[in-house]
Order: sequence, then structure tokens, then C-alpha cells
Amino acid sequence: MLCDRKNKSNQNQEIYEKPIFENADMASVIPKNVLPEHSIPSDMAYRLISDELLDEGNARLNLATFCQTYMEDEAVKLMSETLEKNAIDKSEYPQTAEIENRCVNMIADLWNAPKDQSYIGTSTVGSSEACMLGGMAMKFRWRKRAEALGVDITKRPNLIISSGYQVCWEKFCVYWDIEMRVIPMDAEHMSLDIEKAIAAVDEYTIGIVGILGITYTGKFDDIAALDRAVSEYNQGTAHKVSIHVDAASGGFFAPFTEPDLVWDFRLENVISINSSGHKYGLVYPGVGWIIWKDEKYLPKELVFKVSYLGGEMPTMALNFSRSASQIIAQYYNFLRQGMEGYRKIQNRTKDVAMYLAREIENLERFQIYNRGENMPIVCYRLKENNKWSLYDLADRLRMHGWQVPAYPLPVDLEDIVIQRIVCRADLSRDMAELFMRDFKESIEELDSAKILVHGEEEKKVYGFTH
Repeated sequence: MLCDRKNKSNQNQEIYEKPIFENADMASVIPKNVLPEHSIPSDMAYRLISDELLDEGNARLNLATFCQTYMEDEAVKLMSETLEKNAIDKSEYPQTAEIENRCVNMIADLWNAPKDQSYIGTSTVGSSEACMLGGMAMKFRWRKRAEALGVDITKRPNLIISSGYQVCWEKFCVYWDIEMRVIPMDAEHMSLDIEKAIAAVDEYTIGIVGILGITYTGKFDDIAALDRAVSEYNQGTAHKVSIHVDAASGGFFAPFTEPDLVWDFRLENVISINSSGHKYGLVYPGVGWIIWKDEKYLPKELVFKVSYLGGEMPTMALNFSRSASQIIAQYYNFLRQGMEGYRKIQNRTKDVAMYLAREIENLERFQIYNRGENMPIVCYRLKENNKWSLYDLADRLRMHGWQVPAYPLPVDLEDIVIQRIVCRADLSRDMAELFMRDFKESIEELDSAKILVHGEEEKKVYGFTH
């Protein structure tokens, strides 16, 4: 028995002393569909998985995503130290709950929530969940209002939104049986046609969604003009309609780059706003926010009570158990950056976007749709008479490590294929110059290519509905 223990001890010692790539475990194929029969050392498991992820590319060079790809070491440390905290467990983690409340207060102030009303809000896993909550609140309010006005609530209600919507709104309408009344964008404005939106309103409309940062192009809907049109409509009917602002991208950007732009709770008919903390809130993916201007806009049926320090605390999120680390990271950013820090970061990011737009426009081969003047997004199409497509350019840029999506625009504009560069806080001016070097080199390579990959009429989508 003693001999067996000694032999096992020697074997284990040999495993840990042997160079990692000489170990037998490194010669095995990593399991794909079933649990492995035997355990392996932790460093081996780490190395096998880490190696599998090598071909995914560098997230910092992913110019397709709005999601944050860099945080400071101190933020990462704080997140790693709080991964086990359950955000829903208010009684066990009261200080975490307090930090979430502080974030809600700060965001409500940033979005100019009226001092004479009682705003309410919550963190979410992301803006998609926040949109679901905003949409549900609109539906529940509509149902109560419709009942009081004698409207047949068994008939399907509708939601009005531009064709530049993010896919989560389509999910919302499917999940909760809502007719999605899509207002097509036009090539000149690439945003909500307000006149057509108001014309689509009827007694079954639960609300209108204004988008502050259209996913396709980065453009802003004119929320102030929409608010004026809604006020005029509401004056002539008992079937009042309100506005939810999907500020997934712009909610943490516009307040710092365009503080005089009126789009938020300063407008009479804007009653709820959502945003992504993991976009220009500068947190790693996993946090979003929604705020209602006043408690009366959040139907009580959607608020549940959880135990909190011997009492009860309201919760209205769709998800329950999840890590609180992203909420804490959001508070870290608020505390670390403050108004001044966010202002400098977002304006520098905007400057980088406008630099890229100028450089690309100077090539005289592209028609620019967005120069970074709203969101730091550069969006363009190829001019006529070109032997290669934007899909070819996207492929060539990927060979240099950059991920830049090309895709057709939505309904009524699907014949227009565009490419979009998303500038984030971690895209420095120096990196932007390196990108332009590779961009120009890619064009030269395509111009001299004997064989091109994509046909002229081929339409593809390079993942942008994240």
C-alpha cells in the first residue's frame, strides 16, 4: 500500500515537472460532445482551451462590435474579485445592491430625469433585456388604457419603429405577440420618418421607439421632432401615445459629446430609456440599464418583491441569478472617470472616427453615409464601376486581422451594400493610422487581384446584429 502511494506520488510529480507540451494530455483531442472519462491537471485544461481560441482573432481589432473590448487592470481585478456575487441576492449582498442603486441614480441624472418625479430603473444583462422591459411596460400600460376607453384588447396591439431597429425589438414583438409596424428609412436621412410614424399610430399602438444610434449607420433619430409630433397627435385623441428611446449606443455617448442635444427625459413624451453599459458605458459585455421617468410608467404587475435586509426591495428584471461583477465594473467607471473622464474619452473616440472618415473619403472611391458626427461610426458604400465588392474588402481586411462588416441595408434599401467601422475607446489614433495603412494596402491588393471571391450581385451579412 505504501509502495502504491509512493508510486502515485512520483507519477504526479513527474506530470507537473514535465514540460507542458511533452505531457501525454497535450496529445489528446479535446472533448467535443461528451464529458471526458478522466480528469486532467488544471494547467493542461487551461492550455487546451486557450489554444482552441487562438484562431478567433484579436478582439481589439474587431471593428464590427460596439461592445467594450478593453478595461483597466484595476477594473478587471475588481470584476474577478466579485464574480461570485449574485446580483439578485439583495439581502446577502446589500452593498452590491446599494452600488446598483447608485448607478441608477447617476444614469437618471445623466438623462435629466425630472426632480419633481420619482424615476425608477434597474440594471439588466444588456440592452436587449432592457428593451424587452421597456416594451412590456408599454404594452401593459396600453392594455389598461385601452380597457378604460372601451377598446377591444383581444385584438393584437402594435409598436412603431424605424427599419433601422436592432433585432431585439423583433424578438420582443414575436415573444409578446405585438405587430411590428416598421417605418422604412430612406437613402437621404437613414433615420425615422416622423410623418409616416405618426400616420401609423392608432388606438392599438403601445408606443413609438426612437433610436439614438441606429445599428446600421450610427445615425440618431430626431427624438425632439418626434416628441413635438407626438404632443400634437395626443392633443386630438384620448388614445395617448408615448416614446421609448432605445439609446443602446448613444445613451452613454451623446450626453458627453452633444450635451445640448435634447433627446432624453427633458422631452414631455419620453417616458423610458435604455442603454448598454457594455457599449459606450465602457464595461465588458454583460450589463445594460433601463430608466422610467416616473414610477407611474412602470406597471405594478411588472414589479416583484425580493427580500432585502429584513424588508423588501422591488425587482423588475427578466433575469434573476447573474454575476454582479459587471454592475460593480460600471460603478468603477463612473467613479473612476466622472463627467470629465467620459467627456474626454468619448470626444477622443469621435475624433478618431472623423479622422477615419476623412481618410476614406479622400480615397474618392467611397460614398460616406456617416462621418462619426453622431456616433463614432464610419459608414460608407462603394461608388459605381468597381470590379470588387465591399465583401471582398472585408475579407482582405480580415487577412490583416481587422474585422469590418459589410452588409445590405434594411427593407427598401436592400440594394445598397455598406461597410461600417465602429470606433471604441480602445481604438487610438495610432491604431487608426495602422488600420488605414492596411485599408489602403487591401485596396491595392484587390485592384491587382486576378481572381475575386465574391460575385457582383452577392449579398451577405457580416454579423452586426449583436
